Amino acid sequence: MSTLSLAVRDSSTMLRRNLLHARRYPSLTLNLLLTPIMLLLLFVYIFGDTLGAGLGGGRAEYIAYLVPGLLLMTIGSTVIGTAVSVSTDMTEGIIARFRTMAIHRGSVLVGHVIGSVLQSVASVVLVGAVGVAIGFRSTDATVLDWLAAFGLLVLFALALTWIAVGMGLISPSAEAASNNAMPLILLPLLSSAFVPVDKMPGWFQPIAEYQPFTPAIETLRGLLLGTEIGHNGWLAVAWCVGLAILGYFWATAKFNNDPK
Repeated sequence: MSTLSLAVRDSSTMLRRNLLHARRYPSLTLNLLLTPIMLLLLFVYIFGDTLGAGLGGGRAEYIAYLVPGLLLMTIGSTVIGTAVSVSTDMTEGIIARFRTMAIHRGSVLVGHVIGSVLQSVASVVLVGAVGVAIGFRSTDATVLDWLAAFGLLVLFALALTWIAVGMGLISPSAEAASNNAMPLILLPLLSSAFVPVDKMPGWFQPIAEYQPFTPAIETLRGLLLGTEIGHNGWLAVAWCVGLAILGYFWATAKFNNDPK
């Protein structure tokens, strides 16, 4: 069997293993999903009228503004579970067992990454369905816009997943992994997910504008709502590619050098 065939076979096995774990122990994923869903409902029904008025409309306009940001925040929440899962594998001895077996070395990480991306997509669909149920509509988006939006979400999930895998590998416990990955939830709070960047204090605007989440959020809004994308499109792709490459080399180097 060729090296490529071996890698594909073993990666598929590891993917099935991680999906079975997610199915048998869904509480972690559900708990992480509660954060974006609760924020969506809170900001729409408690602050929606006031914040919508600040955008020149009402609650309906604020739902349209809010949902794209919450979709990307959902990805940040979901991949925290990946960091916890990787850390659990590293600390409970299963990795040492895998290393004694005739399996492709990188398949362990690939299984985690693909499984996490699939879970992120499923989570985005669920939160998106909640958004549609409370009034989100994307009437101006074409089929190509929807495909581009889906591609951006998958690319963003891939980038954050590799970063989360690296965080899980450096964490001495599952609890530490959860804490280390917390910025993936906090960063959306400091982006344009909830209010426009130009409504923020002047000294803070560059921080909010050029962090990874804001360009991706503005690009997603442009694709789904027809707003101006400007430089945010290429900036979002650059962030995703850069984070994916950084996370990949960080995670693989740490995994290959780890004595456990």
